[in-house]
Amino acid sequence: MDFSSKLLENAVNEVSRLPGIGKRTALRLVLHLLKQPSENTKFLSEALLHLRNDIKTCSNCHNISDTELCDICSNTKRNSEIVCVVEDIRDVMAIESTSQFNGLYHVLGGKISPMEGIGPQELQIESLIRKISEGEIKELIFALSSTMEGDTTNFYIFKQIEKFEITTSTIARGISVGDELEYADEVTLGRSIVNRIPFEQSIRS
Repeated sequence: MDFSSKLLENAVNEVSRLPGIGKRTALRLVLHLLKQPSENTKFLSEALLHLRNDIKTCSNCHNISDTELCDICSNTKRNSEIVCVVEDIRDVMAIESTSQFNGLYHVLGGKISPMEGIGPQELQIESLIRKISEGEIKELIFALSSTMEGDTTNFYIFKQIEKFEITTSTIARGISVGDELEYADEVTLGRSIVNRIPFEQSIRS
């Protein structure tokens, strides 16, 4: 792709680094920005800079937050005895959109994947086990994607908490095997949360 401007080329190269955006899409987006009032580009730049500089991670669930404790964890109307274990922020957003879950979350930050060099120590598993050991959590819902890595992570956590008196469940398989939660429709995902099954049963099935 030939560029008449080095500035244009540099902008396109940076935008194309984003996931799912190729050079042609990046060029279309950059040219769109050039056609807009300069204030629009300024607002976008400032929003991204504020995001990078001011974003926080919730000290309780590791969700992305503007404050030390996210809005979900600080909401006294939520059931703090039920915790849903998810891979990342996108899964929290997907489940919240169903309006079928009123507990709290625990964001692991990924899944165990030896092929990618991701072990339990790279995830927020230790803090989850610590919370469970304090005895405030009565039920843990495994809501990781139904992939080999997701199942491996579920089982690892399950073995780590077997000694504690806690109910473990997993979302019903209305979510197809291999599917990512963020792509599931709200009705199916909502039903999967409501109709969750004991985790031990999911291992045997």
